[in-house]
Amino acid sequence: MTGAGQGAGAADGYVGRWWHPLDDGRIQCDLCPRECRLRDGQRGFCFVRERRGDAIVLDTYGRSSGFCIDPIEKKPLNHFHPGSAVLSFGTAGCNLACRFCQNWDISTSREIDSLADEASPERLAEAAVEHGCESVAFTYNDPTIFAEYAIDVAAACRERGVKSVAVSAGWISPEPRRELYAAMDAANIDLKGFTDEFYRRVTGARLGDVLETLEHIRHATDCWLEITTLLIPGHNDSDAEIAAMAEWIVEHLGDDVPHHFSAFHPDHRMRDVPRTPVATLRRARELAMAAGERFVYTGNVHDAEGDTTRCTGCGAAVIERDWYRLLAYRLDAQGRCTACGTALPGRFGAAAGEFGARRIPIRLAPRA
Repeated sequence: MTGAGQGAGAADGYVGRWWHPLDDGRIQCDLCPRECRLRDGQRGFCFVRERRGDAIVLDTYGRSSGFCIDPIEKKPLNHFHPGSAVLSFGTAGCNLACRFCQNWDISTSREIDSLADEASPERLAEAAVEHGCESVAFTYNDPTIFAEYAIDVAAACRERGVKSVAVSAGWISPEPRRELYAAMDAANIDLKGFTDEFYRRVTGARLGDVLETLEHIRHATDCWLEITTLLIPGHNDSDAEIAAMAEWIVEHLGDDVPHHFSAFHPDHRMRDVPRTPVATLRRARELAMAAGERFVYTGNVHDAEGDTTRCTGCGAAVIERDWYRLLAYRLDAQGRCTACGTALPGRFGAAAGEFGARRIPIRLAPRA
């Protein structure tokens, strides 16, 4: 049995999906592999899904921790409508417990009552159009835990020609995984490491479930996929682990899934760990490309070559960047290299966007 959503704004909250009753009187949440088993009044690990009576309610449906217009490269997505603007937002809570979380103030928040109230799916889609955003991104905290809301926002966006992007750790159960990523146009999945021990000790999740999500998105959906790995000195940055990760990606996902290696900075419960050296990111990029990955990037640092997209046909620099800002764009309307005609894998429009590296916080004005 699976719960069915009953809409936002009901007196008792939005009744979520993906749960079933147990013989001992508890209700099991089936959204993620944590499978929280709840008695009346108890909340799941994510905090935003609560059992009320005979159902699980999603507290954050229609509510957000804030809105911002970002460059799409900040998600990061380098092969999805480069240079375009994306309306970014999140809610509160998370189903992981990453010790290094760089958005911990949102992901660990228990201040649900402080979330903005004016964020219906229709209003979000309208706001994206009003502000010239090509897409809406579910980010800041993991959209897995507000999957019903993300799916409804994506449907409202699609009606208005706006695309939807999930930025997620990918720790989600099979049924909601199918529905969530069927609704998305693009996703960036955090592949946080490549050992079960790292996942258990540092994130509270399991590697195998995330690998299943990556394979599902790549092979069973039309959702464009990119991957990010935050390299943490002394924890997930060994040559052996990086090489094994890259080899798995090439074998199971193919050689054309863009992979971003990003720099860690001390935060949350890992303030005693130093920042990631640029040399570590560059070494990781070399190891991944040696394993067969064709599009590997460095993030959170200034690194000209690590920001550049090269044509696999002639080697020309088809997209040059400085962090989130496009410096040069040499693709035609079909995403082909203007020098040799080789197609670049990804999703491209008639021309690159011109949003730049700005970050613009906004407030959603209520409907008139």
